Amino acid sequence: MAIFVVSDLHGAHDDLKKAVPEGSTLILLGDLVNFLDYISMTGILTEVFSVEAVAEVVELRTAGRIEEARRVMHERSIGREDEIRARIGELVHEQYTAVFAALVDPTYLILGNVDHPGLAHSFASQYPGIHEPDGQVITLEGERFGFVGGALPTPLNVAGEISEEEMKAKVDALGEVDVLCSHIPPAVDELCYDTLAGKAERGSEDLLRYIEDVQPRRAYFGHVHQPMTSVLRIGRTLCINVGYFRSTRRAFPHHRED
Repeated sequence: MAIFVVSDLHGAHDDLKKAVPEGSTLILLGDLVNFLDYISMTGILTEVFSVEAVAEVVELRTAGRIEEARRVMHERSIGREDEIRARIGELVHEQYTAVFAALVDPTYLILGNVDHPGLAHSFASQYPGIHEPDGQVITLEGERFGFVGGALPTPLNVAGEISEEEMKAKVDALGEVDVLCSHIPPAVDELCYDTLAGKAERGSEDLLRYIEDVQPRRAYFGHVHQPMTSVLRIGRTLCINVGYFRSTRRAFPHHRED
């Protein structure tokens, strides 16, 4: 059975069936919904706020002026707080409905930083072919795949972030695997730096330590949409950013290395 790996779907569910052939296994590494596509300036935020307001917030965030960005969003929300909260909830629910209906059987799913864990778990439970192996090891086609979902805390404080302790516990629970699957990359500068955003995303020191110690054959991840380096070897481990699916529309084919 062919295995394909996808990360950072960000709402591009229509292209999944084209990218993942029928009868294949899908490994999905998180970020299922699209709050904001920085390239096209489309997504949930631009449906709730104006494109101009969102563009101003993006510029401030990119410059590291997080508190100013929060202030702008707060000012745009005054008097509309309940309406905005309800509308965002509706749009997230709509995107999850479409995404989960498009997933193949079987799909092995972990979540990313923009995902809503409670809602995503609720949707996943409705589909027998969708599995959530976060912090677990699954054997596929004779290889041991270890899964580590979530992202580390940032000033944005989004729903899919977990503590460093939670991340470490997941990594430590794996034991030896052949393939490591995570949402965020190991903490290596070249893998964490986003060339479009002009800044480094947060990688995991625990994932890096695990790779250095265990040396799985592959380490798959996403999160960084336009990385300085997509492929890098750490010892015998080939570290691969499988791509920003919303932009590439391509699933990464996993090939066993004997």
